Amino acid sequence: MKVTGFNDLSIGTKDLAESVKFYETVLGMQTIPSYNFGLKTKYLRCGELQLHIFELEDRVPVYQHFVVDVDDFDAAYDAAKAMGALDSTTFRNSVNELPDGGVQMYLRDSSRNLIEIDWPDVATLDRSRIPEMKLLSEFAQQNEEGLAAPLYLDRPRLKAARRAR
Repeated sequence: MKVTGFNDLSIGTKDLAESVKFYETVLGMQTIPSYNFGLKTKYLRCGELQLHIFELEDRVPVYQHFVVDVDDFDAAYDAAKAMGALDSTTFRNSVNELPDGGVQMYLRDSSRNLIEIDWPDVATLDRSRIPEMKLLSEFAQQNEEGLAAPLYLDRPRLKAARRAR
């Protein structure tokens, strides 16, 4: 037996309506039918996967996060910045260029859940539009392993797809 992939991710929120609005506005997710668990719950489509949001009183962990790919990094950045959602404290900076040319952006939703948005090719972005973008090595020296790490396992395919946009 082996895992074949992810189906959904569930997160908590203290304000369900506010969280749903965030994911619809910043990431373009769409609300889909949800089961009734006796809790306020909404399911959202995330490509072929789902994000399940439960209204709970639990505390949101600081470093726990999930990662999504988007088809338009600039639009996600603009929406997150406009909503004041960029997170520059948890991992020291909100937008990082990685040694392999990938990009990570960190943001917090309205319930303080941490989200990472990845992009495979920094060369397809206009750096002047993203003043927060810094080289990861500016604040965290990379050893041999860090320099060899891949953000994507099939990066050449993703890079080609992004350049073709």
